[in-house]
Amino acid sequence: MIPLNQLPLGVEAEIEKIDLDKLPLKLIEMGCLPGNSISLIQKAPFNDPLYFKIDESHLAIRKDTAKDIFVRFIK
Repeated sequence: MIPLNQLPLGVEAEIEKIDLDKLPLKLIEMGCLPGNSISLIQKAPFNDPLYFKIDESHLAIRKDTAKDIFVRFIK
């Protein structure tokens, strides 16, 4: 299990655990939930924010927020 901010570009993973106390409610409403697949599709200049595809949604998540989301690689 790794923090989301360390997910390599183009690698698909599954959200394993989230820190509900630190994660904005908006991200949870947009599908950032355990069990959903996620992949990093682009990094902004200076690598922040990170642009992810979560199931069929696209989200920009700041690196500081992404460190509170834990994923595991899908084989």
